[in-house]
Amino acid sequence: MSCPHFKITIVKRSQGQSAVAGAAYQSGERLFSEYDQKTKFYNKKKELVHSEIMLPPHAPPGYADRATLWNAVESVENQWNSQLARRIVLALPREVPKDQYLPMLKEFCKEQFVSKGMIADFAIHDKGDGNPHAHILLTIRAMDEHGKWLPKARKVYDLDENSERIQLPSGNWKCHKENTVDWNDQKYAEVWRHSWEVVTNHYLEAAGRPERVDLRSFERQGVQQIPTVHLGPAAHQMEKRGIETFLGNLNRDIRAANSLMQSIRSTIRGLQRWIADLTEKKQILLDALEQAKEPTLSDLLVDYFNLRNEQRSDWSSKAQLKCSARDLNEVMQAVDYLKAHSLNTVEDLNAAIKDLSQTAAPLRKQLKQNENRMRAIAQIKDAAAIHAKLKPIHDTFIKKNFKLTKDAYAAQHKEELDTFNKAVRTLMKLNGSTAVDFSALDAEFSALQSGSAELRTQLETLQPDISALKNIRKYIDMVLNKQQLSAPGGKMPEKESVLKQLEQLQQKKSNYKTISTTPNREESL
Repeated sequence: MSCPHFKITIVKRSQGQSAVAGAAYQSGERLFSEYDQKTKFYNKKKELVHSEIMLPPHAPPGYADRATLWNAVESVENQWNSQLARRIVLALPREVPKDQYLPMLKEFCKEQFVSKGMIADFAIHDKGDGNPHAHILLTIRAMDEHGKWLPKARKVYDLDENSERIQLPSGNWKCHKENTVDWNDQKYAEVWRHSWEVVTNHYLEAAGRPERVDLRSFERQGVQQIPTVHLGPAAHQMEKRGIETFLGNLNRDIRAANSLMQSIRSTIRGLQRWIADLTEKKQILLDALEQAKEPTLSDLLVDYFNLRNEQRSDWSSKAQLKCSARDLNEVMQAVDYLKAHSLNTVEDLNAAIKDLSQTAAPLRKQLKQNENRMRAIAQIKDAAAIHAKLKPIHDTFIKKNFKLTKDAYAAQHKEELDTFNKAVRTLMKLNGSTAVDFSALDAEFSALQSGSAELRTQLETLQPDISALKNIRKYIDMVLNKQQLSAPGGKMPEKESVLKQLEQLQQKKSNYKTISTTPNREESL
């Protein structure tokens, strides 16, 4: 299945990030940064497939050089907290031929970015490990028709009802800022994700592949599935070596829960569709047989037994006897189930399936909630460990008072500070604070784990009823598909009772014992 990964981030100077470093990383080139007077180089020769810069018509041709472009971007941004560039990392579909990666990426960049006035610097990476992906670095600041950088925002004076400027008590004029372009509007994240989805599906279709991608979340797609936890490189490598990790075990529990819920949902939906089809067939049967008695489920099961015997009319006596005994046992089990649950008509069977669905639905919902909370607890504990480990580095960064020394320290510890800030955001989002009560979380996790195990047990107890209803459906389907809708005189042939069938079976057994000749070879069933 094609991977729907599509991540958008901003390159921020306040976090010690650099647009030149980002361009060097994705292109594998050695670039010199004029801002911090350092050379940026990340060897990407093994995984780099292609890198290219796409310019809008009004951009200076010199910006086709990567170092010139991104040093120009950083030089025009003077603030310590400037936003330097927009970065997009997206997955390329493995099902599409690799020679199509470049045209599909250029088509996407041209339509969504370059045509709007942005400069797009992209690179395709593929290590050959089944994870082909692309990095796109975009300019944030717009240009005029002469290729000169424009301000990100402009001052606009507020006007009163007479279209006159409003003067404040301080003597200044009331005003506000308006962005020169709306590229930072959150709506574009949805637009870009949908556009990549359309491009990807177009190339999948052109390649003759049945797979399609959907970049919406499970919740927005209406998919009742629990998302798994991101392992991270360390846990991923440990799992590859066969070492079980906390997050790996949690993901296995989530996949098992998803599999169980999907199995039950699929079975119930199949039964519901079958009930609708069965109701339609029954109505056709009743309309065709005027004044005929409505067939009960037990009657239809007896018809199934008779039909199976008719299908074996040319078999040997031994084979007929053996298979009739087996069929009779299955029918009797089905009849016992119908009697035990007071199911006589198709309407009764429909009600039983609805009850089964209503019983399973809250169990599945609670199981999903438990697994989501367990996943959140795992993320909180992981983030708390990172927070505790990297807090001394962050505290040292905060204590730096001079800008040059602070920027140098931020550049030196860029990865640690980024990781620390990410851990803080995770803790604030999931825990509401960076202070974590591990004892309470462990107790809650254990309670949720026990509750999830109990819910899975309850769901598994529904399986016998599901199996019984599926068998009954199979038997009745065979009868309705083969049975004639009309009979001489407008009535169905008289049905034999189950007790009479038992008497006939006993008589066949007695007759078989008196046979002295060697029976024919049993035919394959």
